[in-house]
Amino acid sequence: MTLAPGRPLRILVVTIVHDPEDARIRHRQIPALLDAGHQVVYAAPFEAFGRTPPDGVHGLSLPRAAGRRRLTAVRMARGLVRRIGPHADVILLHDPDLLLAVAGLGARVAPVVWDVHEDTAAALSMRSWVPRALRPVLAWAVRLAERLAENRYHLLLAEHSYAARFRREHPVVPNSVLVPGRRPRPPGQDRVVYLGKISRARGAEEMIALAQAVPELTFQLIGPAEASLEPLLRAAHDAGHLTWTGFVPNDQAITMLSGACAGLALLHDEPNYTRSLPTKLVEYLAHGVPVVSTPNEAAADLVTSSGGGAIVPFGDIDAAARALRKLAADDSYRTTCATSGYDYVAANMNWYQDAGAFVRALEHATG
Repeated sequence: MTLAPGRPLRILVVTIVHDPEDARIRHRQIPALLDAGHQVVYAAPFEAFGRTPPDGVHGLSLPRAAGRRRLTAVRMARGLVRRIGPHADVILLHDPDLLLAVAGLGARVAPVVWDVHEDTAAALSMRSWVPRALRPVLAWAVRLAERLAENRYHLLLAEHSYAARFRREHPVVPNSVLVPGRRPRPPGQDRVVYLGKISRARGAEEMIALAQAVPELTFQLIGPAEASLEPLLRAAHDAGHLTWTGFVPNDQAITMLSGACAGLALLHDEPNYTRSLPTKLVEYLAHGVPVVSTPNEAAADLVTSSGGGAIVPFGDIDAAARALRKLAADDSYRTTCATSGYDYVAANMNWYQDAGAFVRALEHATG
């Protein structure tokens, strides 16, 4: 397919797993496409999550794929792709489940781009709905599906470390963030923040315990939680140990970060977290907030390279408490972490620098 010079692309963006407000999809990629003059149809589980389509795009609601309930969503997505795909210039997929939705459609639909922003096989260890005995078999099946997808579709990688999973080179569009052009105000002394989905593997129980261990600081947890954790969070909120806001759209949530003393990323030692950088760490640093993180490889590399905060052992509440107290008590240390962290991500992890590469990758896929 050869496009007429300057003609806008018609791009179909599809997810059945992610919240339609996913920051990478909704707040970075789609605005980049619209700013480039392209047209976007966004198919996502709007009704399941209680969301509405963003301005400037045509939104279509799909069922949500969650736990073992996935086939209906895949089937509905396949029907949508078969109906709309022939009229699009590019189809951008965000879930490995959707590889089933486009399997065998070939040239009957537009070129397919799969945005790889998770190590699905490694993440199986955190999926409680997957029987342990089946995890090795499913991990093998996922790796096979990745190889098959590589031969049939265009791939975008969200991490340089993902390249080892594939045989050919693919463009990397990092999970960078919208870094403010002006350095944020200095961090405060008494507020600790967490931004993102709240789960046990992301350190939910450690954060609740930490809020009780350091009562002189205010803890603010921003984001939706796993259903099993909601009673614990409500109890901690009602007891005054922390403030839990629940879901807040990303463009509003990031405005709540500036001025905090520290941002938390107490992820567990899980295979999926080893090489995948927690975007929340980058968002904290981008808004002038020092970080306290566990030593997953990608997270530790960022904190060390940026000088933006402290690394504490997995599950060590006492070490995390000491790190927070040091940030709260030492104005010079806290300010140095915030300044150094902001400068690093502004230069190296800035979506304003990466958006063009993303748009060009989709434009290239039409050729």
